[in-house]
Amino acid sequence: MQQYLKIYLFFLSLVFFVFHGNAQFKQSSKWKALFALGFNNPSSNGFIDGVSAQSVNFPTVNLGIQHMFKRTYGVKLDYGFNRAKNDADAPEFKINYSRVNVQFVYDPTEFLGVLPYRFRTILHAGPGFSFVQPLGELTDNKQSYLNLLGGLELHYAINEKVSLYTDIAYIYGLTSLDDYDPVLSGLGAFNGSVFNLTFGIAVSLSGCQYCD
Repeated sequence: MQQYLKIYLFFLSLVFFVFHGNAQFKQSSKWKALFALGFNNPSSNGFIDGVSAQSVNFPTVNLGIQHMFKRTYGVKLDYGFNRAKNDADAPEFKINYSRVNVQFVYDPTEFLGVLPYRFRTILHAGPGFSFVQPLGELTDNKQSYLNLLGGLELHYAINEKVSLYTDIAYIYGLTSLDDYDPVLSGLGAFNGSVFNLTFGIAVSLSGCQYCD
């Protein structure tokens, strides 16, 4: 009987701890889901000589989850997908460029003091990993490498839960054509950096609008 009582008290304490902890967590944290769609521009020096991509490519898709520890700073984990194709002067090819990044997020809006009501700026940067997959018969030219991403977001709050935003970001590839193994050859081989411009929506998943 004592054994069952101990088990009961243990689970009762565990339930109290979980619910009490969640109540405090919701009051001191802010979670957001982010989805954005836009365009990309792969750097020309990421291709072999005589090959280049269009200056504007579609689509670029970014999916992320963000957690603010305080009103001004937090972290974000996000995934990005880009499709690029040859420009008019290059033979035909298409590539899929994907990435995963862990980023530090900083909101300097309060210190700037110049933005209209409902607008906020977000700076974000962090390391990640890039994956390049040429399409069609060019799959042997796939490549993966480390990257560093830096970007600036401008948010407009529709209400406490939803905001629209635009994001300008640059994904710098920590690599070069000389690092490619096997040696770069053929179309669709890309080993470089990408510039992104996206437009999206951010949805609050937690109960508070601001977090301190």
